[in-house]
Amino acid sequence: MTKQPDDWLDDVPDNEEEDEEIIWVSKSEIKRDAEELKRLGAELVELSKTSLDKIPLDEDLRAAIELAQKIKKEGRRRQLQLIGKMLRSRDEDPIRQALDKLKNRHNQQVALFHKLEVLRDRLIEQGDDAMTEVLNLYPDADRQQLRSMIRNAQKEKATNKPPKASRQIFQYLRELAEAR
Repeated sequence: MTKQPDDWLDDVPDNEEEDEEIIWVSKSEIKRDAEELKRLGAELVELSKTSLDKIPLDEDLRAAIELAQKIKKEGRRRQLQLIGKMLRSRDEDPIRQALDKLKNRHNQQVALFHKLEVLRDRLIEQGDDAMTEVLNLYPDADRQQLRSMIRNAQKEKATNKPPKASRQIFQYLRELAEAR
């Protein structure tokens, strides 16, 4: 049997199925992923100790993050690279989810503070008219105590004194909001 010129193709194994299973990733994409993990590591390094406790980290990664928090300048940059490398070998999704949850909690707290500031300012400006809204929102509020703080805040505002009573109203509203 003599082979025709195109018969040599019959000897080559059919690898089309294997080629479809292999996913090619460019060097640029690998670098982008590595940079993203370094940024995640940098975010983790910026967290406080109590915030870090809320994030699922293994011992090695936690130790590397705590070390990076103590290091300055060039050593810190290298430590961040190491943290990024360590993150590559771990499932980062639980870490990202916990970090997002922390950020969202912070955003919610800021929104609550803004709401309470507006409410405090309305109490000082409008007095009893705004009092009913506060009592509807926070039924446990002490009406007399709140009226006393409002009067003091109005006096301070009229005489251009430091807003001590205004801060007390805000603190009281905050305690009521957190008690809910």
